[in-house]
Amino acid sequence: MAAGATAADEQPKSAAAIASKADSAWSQVDYNFVAQANLGAPFQIASGRIAEEKATNANIRDYAHLMVVSHIPVVDALDEILRHEGAAAPPNTLLQGAYDAMIASLKADRARTFDRNYVEGQVDYQKGNAARFRYEIQNGADPNLKRGFTETNRLPRQDSPPSANQRKRIPRNSRRPRRRRRRREM
Repeated sequence: MAAGATAADEQPKSAAAIASKADSAWSQVDYNFVAQANLGAPFQIASGRIAEEKATNANIRDYAHLMVVSHIPVVDALDEILRHEGAAAPPNTLLQGAYDAMIASLKADRARTFDRNYVEGQVDYQKGNAARFRYEIQNGADPNLKRGFTETNRLPRQDSPPSANQRKRIPRNSRRPRRRRRRREM
């Protein structure tokens, strides 16, 4: 587990992540899934570690910790599948750039906005993540990928972002201000 945690801290650099397996060995669905999962799980670990330190709300820190510890086995599972396949993860420079920008943004956020931005980012991320895993399970062709992530990654259901009740517990000063309605005089 420690090896996965160390490897997950460093987001893979796309120039070094050239596929050693012929592109035709994976279906397009599998190829895209591996490229995205190879960046997504380490992103969740990195952003979760930032949130563990910077979040002002205990529920958010707990959720961030869950993201860290639940994505380390995903990194390890993907590494094992790639070793078994004799492949390296395909590059995905656009996604790498987006994740790097999000990490930089989280690091720069101040306490007042950090909780809100982290929670909103997780809501959006988890919706996309659940769709990506469902798509791979339904449409992917590589049995090792399907089996590995069906068994290891029950995350789209377990990693649900903070509920409406949990979001209500976020301190008011870290939520978006509500617009006050003007009363119309009749």
